[in-house]
Amino acid sequence: MAMRADDLIDRRRLRRKLTFWRVVAFAVLAAALIAFSAWIYGEDFTGQAVDHIAKVKIEGTITEDEELIKRLETIRKSATVKGVILSIDSPGGTTVGGESIYEEVRKLAGDKPVVAEVGTLAASAGYMIASAADHIVARKTSIVGSIGVLIQYPDVSGLMDKLGIKLEEVKSSPLKASPSPFKPTNDDERAMVRKLILDSYDWFVGIVAERRKMTHEQAQALADGSIFTGRQALGNHLVDAVGGETEAIDWLATKGVDSKLKVVEWKDKDGRGFFFTRSMTKAIANALGLPDAGGDVIHELGADRLFLDGLVSVWHP
Repeated sequence: MAMRADDLIDRRRLRRKLTFWRVVAFAVLAAALIAFSAWIYGEDFTGQAVDHIAKVKIEGTITEDEELIKRLETIRKSATVKGVILSIDSPGGTTVGGESIYEEVRKLAGDKPVVAEVGTLAASAGYMIASAADHIVARKTSIVGSIGVLIQYPDVSGLMDKLGIKLEEVKSSPLKASPSPFKPTNDDERAMVRKLILDSYDWFVGIVAERRKMTHEQAQALADGSIFTGRQALGNHLVDAVGGETEAIDWLATKGVDSKLKVVEWKDKDGRGFFFTRSMTKAIANALGLPDAGGDVIHELGADRLFLDGLVSVWHP
């Protein structure tokens, strides 16, 4: 009986120890998960609503971006967002992509003060989006402008002739599927494309005139495809001030936003893996001497612009 009593006591002691270490392990795991989630998403997990200034980065080639549209909509509906900074560094992209983001930014500006902060570049559709904000700041040496629209297509008919390749086609009308890279463009096809370009161009100029408080003639004079430094853009009334995030926050303060509020970047969470964030993959890629792994190599080289379809508003250096 004495042995059985000792065994029972030992079992109880062991059970207490196991229970203790289970609780400790659970607490450590919970803390680790909270810390890991906060590191990934940069959000407050205390359950308390924290007022802040939202920052959204719009970078690279612009296309239709449902995730970005949804993010801007969520920011607009968030009671804790008191002001918005659009950080723009883009050469432009498709006109439809620029138009859709422009319209969503205008909705956002109807509910909250929005300022655009131009980094290295805000050209073409990038500038279109910047103009949707109520205030634009740019660095002195930022590149701004390139207001215009274009369609580019190759002509490989000479190469086909050299290779002995002919294209046979049957069309319902002469302008169907024109222009084509497989034959030289004729006058009628070129005239059709020009009408298309000029209609979108006139719409773009109208946006600039409206948002920058210019006459259509003044806006058109600047919309010859020219690019400007931030200082030149300020002189041409394409931007409102020279500076960066500090100046952007100062302007928000004039709209009643507390300048002491924390600036929180609202990121694209759809582009993150479960274990590896873009910042993590970028750090790993940099360590290996590779292009940033957060985006694909084609994007890093800027070659994605070669595959844009439809009307584009983009600046090619």
